[in-house]
Amino acid sequence: MPSSLSQEFAPQTTYLNTAAHGIFPARTAAVLRTAVQEMAEARMDQTAYYERVEEARAAFAALVGLPAERVATGSAVAVHVGLIAQSLPAGTEVLVADGDFSSLVNPFHVRPDLRLRQVPLEGLADAVRPGTGLVAVSAVQSADGRVADLAAVRAAARAAGARVLVDTTQSTGWLPMDPELADFTVCGAYKWLLCPRGTSFLTVPEDGGGLVPAHAGWVAGERPWDACYGPIDELARSARRFDESPPFLPFLGAVPSLALIAELGPAAIGTHNRELAARFRAGATELGHRPVPADSAVVAVPGLGDAAPALAKAGVEVSARAGNLRASFHLYNSGADVDRLLEVLADHPR
Repeated sequence: MPSSLSQEFAPQTTYLNTAAHGIFPARTAAVLRTAVQEMAEARMDQTAYYERVEEARAAFAALVGLPAERVATGSAVAVHVGLIAQSLPAGTEVLVADGDFSSLVNPFHVRPDLRLRQVPLEGLADAVRPGTGLVAVSAVQSADGRVADLAAVRAAARAAGARVLVDTTQSTGWLPMDPELADFTVCGAYKWLLCPRGTSFLTVPEDGGGLVPAHAGWVAGERPWDACYGPIDELARSARRFDESPPFLPFLGAVPSLALIAELGPAAIGTHNRELAARFRAGATELGHRPVPADSAVVAVPGLGDAAPALAKAGVEVSARAGNLRASFHLYNSGADVDRLLEVLADHPR
């Protein structure tokens, strides 16, 4: 990664935990500080703030290769998945991978009139059958970094007449994806896209994919400023009809963060991230551990989750997930960070 990134990031720890939350670039922190000051001093320009939301929508759309008209904004993945879940006909079979992230799975589970079926990730495509209505899967598994075979899932779903929902929260920003592989995508942007928590994006088919705009407020109107009171006569003709009313600070911060990802390029970032991850997998194997095999920026070491507190005391930030030690590598990390992690792990009893 370019040496100029040293001006954008100044972590005070060995931070290997992007799969939990990304680090703000300096440009993002500066925008947020200014906005907080404006709000504290009653100098808010709400019209300009809404324009920044549209900039964030367009920037995300460009990153994922879709027109902005197919992107809705919101605050959380679970809300976006819930919108999809509530739009499904009763009796629909939803196929998911065992152990996938709850925000993707639970909105379907809490509807007792849907049929939720869980299968191993590796068998997801083979498990699609004529009665399947929707396949929902994370592009990269949160617990262990495994990468889904989305091409196989898409092909199987098409053959069965099912739609595909892909959660790209753990992939967008470092793992480019062909937008044709999914009907819907959801993405929490506070991880690999380095945005503030409270920014989430939903992409939909051109025809809206049969979604019901169940939480349509005034911002979902074709002319929002004329739709502030009473029933809205005309909803937005684009995916904006599925928008939540945006939290200003997260989306103000999203604009510069998304710009940085675009400047560097997700493909180049992904190459960098995977090289560091491979270095850690090799080092952990030499120490006698067995990392989960995956060509992924997220590395899980089963049975080593109890090492996370000791690593934190040593200034190395990782996560413990599903019994795994989970390390995740992003554009602000270097080989020195990997070596520091391995150094501390070498002293941890196996």
